[in-house]
Amino acid sequence: MKLNPYLMFNGDCEAAFRFYERVFRGRIDAMMPHDGTPAAEQVPAEWRAKILHARLSLGDQLLMASDAPPGRYERPQGYSVCVNIDSAAEAERVFAALAEGGSVQMPIGETFWAERFGMAVDRFGTPWMINFEGQRR
Repeated sequence: MKLNPYLMFNGDCEAAFRFYERVFRGRIDAMMPHDGTPAAEQVPAEWRAKILHARLSLGDQLLMASDAPPGRYERPQGYSVCVNIDSAAEAERVFAALAEGGSVQMPIGETFWAERFGMAVDRFGTPWMINFEGQRR
C-alpha cells in the first residue's frame, strides 16, 4: 500500500508542480488542463487552461494535484506533507527552497528525534515538514 498526497491549488497548480519538480528533483508525468477533456464544459472558459490533474514522480512515490474549481479553493490547514530526506545537507536545501517566498513555522534544525527537522508553508500555500532522522532513530 502507498499513500499519495493530493494537493489542491487556487489556479497555480502548474507553477507549483514545475517548482516541486525542481526542488524534489522529480519528474512530472502528467499535467492535464481542463481544455480538451469532458471537464472543460464544467468550468468557465477562463479556467480551462487550469490543471485538472497533475502527477509528479519522486522515485517510487507520487505527489498529485489539481486546481480547485473556481470559488471552491480552501487554504490548506490541519495537515502537512512530511518528506523524509536522506541527508542533512539535502534536508537543508529542500527546506530553504520551500521556505523561500513562503513562511517558516519551525526553522530547520536538530531535534530530539531528528538531525534536521523544519516546518514551512511554501509560496503556493502548501504546508511541509522536512525531516532527516540520521542517527536519531
